[in-house]
Amino acid sequence: MTSVVPSPREIVAELEKRVIGQREAIHEMSIALSKKLAGLSVGNILMIGSSGTGKTTLMRAVEAYLEERPHLSLRSTVVRMHANILGEAAQRGRPGELILERLLERAREQLGVDAATEQLLEQARGGIVFVDEVDKIRAHVGDRPNTSGIRAQEALLTVIENESVPFNLPEWAGGGTVTVDSSGLLFVCGGAFEGLYDSVFDRVTIGRDRGALKPVTVVEEDGVHEKLIFALRDWLRNEDLFDYGMSPQFLSRFDAVVLLADLTLDELVRIFLEVPDSGYHQTRAYFESRDLHLALSPDAVRRIAVEAATESRLGARALKEVFRRVIRDYELDPQANGPNGSVLLDVKEVEAALNP
Repeated sequence: MTSVVPSPREIVAELEKRVIGQREAIHEMSIALSKKLAGLSVGNILMIGSSGTGKTTLMRAVEAYLEERPHLSLRSTVVRMHANILGEAAQRGRPGELILERLLERAREQLGVDAATEQLLEQARGGIVFVDEVDKIRAHVGDRPNTSGIRAQEALLTVIENESVPFNLPEWAGGGTVTVDSSGLLFVCGGAFEGLYDSVFDRVTIGRDRGALKPVTVVEEDGVHEKLIFALRDWLRNEDLFDYGMSPQFLSRFDAVVLLADLTLDELVRIFLEVPDSGYHQTRAYFESRDLHLALSPDAVRRIAVEAATESRLGARALKEVFRRVIRDYELDPQANGPNGSVLLDVKEVEAALNP
């Protein structure tokens, strides 16, 4: 069975076709997925990264990778859900049940409506659960407790802790209560953890670990300076996540905590040009539907990426917002802007749109 399971390196090569940058996260995910497909035990993964750095993109890439390979997808049912939904379900006392219900529904889509309930349960028990924006179920916000977050963390723990979980089957599956062994599930949770960067920086500069971060001497065009160079991955500790509102019991269920780096300028350029659903490719398709060809010079593309990089909290999402500002007037009347069948934009057109 294991001979047909792709190696982590093979999975990396496929995921990198869809995800630009984030080498550590891709490698961690590929190792976990290879183990999972081989039927081996694998630890859960927590991904921390600013909005737009690629957490959801990586999750979708794994889904697409499996869907394109039926012989692999049948080994693992995949569901993706927003943590806020779990928080809302927690208030009704059924977040754990919601996860199992989603897995069972997905197994039914894979195996067909005539599949036996036991077969569906077996398929669901080996599932992968992606929980997006897990930071939204923090136990407190400031000094105020977040009741739904506390309940959602506790409910997720019930499922993650490999316990026998009672589950009320939906009517279409025959109803009744069964016990589900959740030990085969893989949980991958991601969140932006807004404010975590600042709180850790404060801890090592003005807080309880003041002075831990030492200035370094750097040579720049205007002279020699001393600077504080701070990288969250070098200073993040478990207690920082506890202070943020993630319980020790919850965090202890994750074998890997992966920090996604902010995207570099070159990575933003690649995302703009290479990702199929980027704003650039969507707009090119729009112009092609009107028999027009859209092209941007390398300098124009780089200027858009430079502008997007100023919105560091948005990551790759900033590319679409910046490009909309550039292309909006051209889309309004395409033929007028492409009388010869082509719309060609250089850096001067980009500058004019960004600085009217």
